[in-house]
Amino acid sequence: MRSELFSAENLEKESNQPGLRLQNSKLLKAELNGEFMARVGSMVAYQGQVQFEALGSGGIGKFLKQKLTGEGVPLMKISGRGDVFLAENAADIHIIDLEPGDALSINGANVLAFDSTLNYDIKMVQGVGMMSNAGLFNCVFSGYGRIAVTTKGTPVVLSVDQPTYVDPQAAICWSANLQTGYHRAEQMGLGTLLGRSTGERFTMSFAGQGFVVVQPSEEPPGGLVGGAAQGQQQQGGILGNLLG
Repeated sequence: MRSELFSAENLEKESNQPGLRLQNSKLLKAELNGEFMARVGSMVAYQGQVQFEALGSGGIGKFLKQKLTGEGVPLMKISGRGDVFLAENAADIHIIDLEPGDALSINGANVLAFDSTLNYDIKMVQGVGMMSNAGLFNCVFSGYGRIAVTTKGTPVVLSVDQPTYVDPQAAICWSANLQTGYHRAEQMGLGTLLGRSTGERFTMSFAGQGFVVVQPSEEPPGGLVGGAAQGQQQQGGILGNLLG
């Protein structure tokens, strides 16, 4: 049997080191000898003795936050020995290695998998949310380990050394130490009063020293998991008590 399908670039890549690595630009391979966390439904194939356990958003505190915000990462724990392949609608996959002292804020919709050694929580994105109709909360990762994120298309990494503004639906992740807010990009005028719009009413603003990763596509309103915008205004008081 002959076909370009069976060319060397499509064959499974082997490694002597366990952990998360790219099989190709759209497929993540986890050489498993222990456990890691992954987005629910992201497994496309596996070999060996592997177990899958649903975790919600990971822990009761995160579960409650996700239920109230509609956001977070629906997780499963994958454990055992073998090879696991993960993907998310043929999106591009990028691997980020976090070192002790690093902290990264990530749009939950773009989290594919991460080492269980990393700390993870759902945090309020200061100054953004109800005004932009995008995600009010993001996922903050810290500690030591590897995380795989997805993008729709090839992203750009912007260095934040001057006022920086990004469509909240295109922001993938950013340095957790940056100060965030919102900025009215569209000027009010007669056209606005007549129902005309540029489609760019609000952008996220970033200040400080760090970086922002931006994809060449906009996630649907609702932010991290979808439908997050529904009920946010009614839940504001409860969220403040829970996250305060």
